[in-house]
Amino acid sequence: MNNMSMTYVQTGRTGQKRRTRNELIASARALLARGVTSPTVEEAAAEASISRTTAYRYFPNQKALLVAAHPEIEILTLLPEDAGTDPEDRLLTAVEAFTRQIVEAEQQHRTMLRLSLEPDTSPRELPLRKGRAIGWFEDALAPLMPELGEAGVHRLAIAVRSAVGIESLVWLTDIAGLSREQASEVMQWSARAMLHQALADGLPDFS
Repeated sequence: MNNMSMTYVQTGRTGQKRRTRNELIASARALLARGVTSPTVEEAAAEASISRTTAYRYFPNQKALLVAAHPEIEILTLLPEDAGTDPEDRLLTAVEAFTRQIVEAEQQHRTMLRLSLEPDTSPRELPLRKGRAIGWFEDALAPLMPELGEAGVHRLAIAVRSAVGIESLVWLTDIAGLSREQASEVMQWSARAMLHQALADGLPDFS
């Protein structure tokens, strides 16, 4: 949440204000799901039957609204409790969960990709630039820590992320013409191939 909207929501009738903010976010997500690629604050306000003046108290600009509307991904792992210790099983489980998450909220992810390519004075505020998926893949690859070391696991996680995500989905579907299911299968294949290559021949040193 940006500082302006945070200050506003946390003063006065906080319960009502949080509900209003959530309604605006839900409206933005609904517009995105219907194919509106970049809903404005005014459009989200109209969708939620909230006045423009009120909406701007929560989101001073479109970018702030779109960042807030990005799917919630504040989780530490993509693995179930019984994930086991096999690195390949764990990695493919994480990749499958990640790609499913992207496909299910594809328009939001495409919007965030577009924002990430625009000049931005605070790039780390954008979810796509925070590298959460790298952490999820590191978690999946944790059993390889004795073999690859912490730095090696990190490098492999970065390599996997380079081939798995909204960027890859866009290229595979829009350029290569694959279906979402086919694109997901290619991303799984790429992750598996990188894992096998790392274990057989090592990793490039880009630290």
